[in-house]
Amino acid sequence: MAVVLAWLNARVVDPMMLVIQRGAEPKQLAFSAALGVTLGIFPICGTTVILCGIAIAVLGSRCNAVTVMVVNFAATPLELSLIIPFLRLGEVMTGSEHFPLTSDAFKKVITGHASKEVLLSIVRAMLGWVIAAPLVLAVLYTMLIPCFKFLVNKFGIIPSSPRTPSKVVLLSPNESESGLGQLLIHGD
Repeated sequence: MAVVLAWLNARVVDPMMLVIQRGAEPKQLAFSAALGVTLGIFPICGTTVILCGIAIAVLGSRCNAVTVMVVNFAATPLELSLIIPFLRLGEVMTGSEHFPLTSDAFKKVITGHASKEVLLSIVRAMLGWVIAAPLVLAVLYTMLIPCFKFLVNKFGIIPSSPRTPSKVVLLSPNESESGLGQLLIHGD
């Protein structure tokens, strides 16, 4: 158990703490985390990193890339547990019969010998995700805003010196040698 906790700290907690300590906005972090989970539960394993990369490229500065990717990574167990519910939701939405989930069907998917019915079930699982994703994103965003406000207030921007904050002083042009002004950074 200690090995798992150490691994989680190194791969999830520590990167998130660095993001929080660098002064990210709580709403941006909440949106990024919600987006990372929402894309991270996409029911086709191995594609979530690509989806997150596309989302980061499209959204740019509106999301925090590190948060999206770390949370996407952490959502993998959730992704695996939601494949069947997404499949069943897609079946309900299309009025299809339940696809029998057998080890033979799984083996055919992995080996690339999937039948038409297996491929249709994958499409239905994606449809289930498409239907659930906006709700998941909205609920997670709403729930995560207060969490990240608390975390940013508690662990936010680290001052440059524990004793005194830095001040920026601009000397007038006649006080600098070059005549263009000089920037000094010093503590009290």
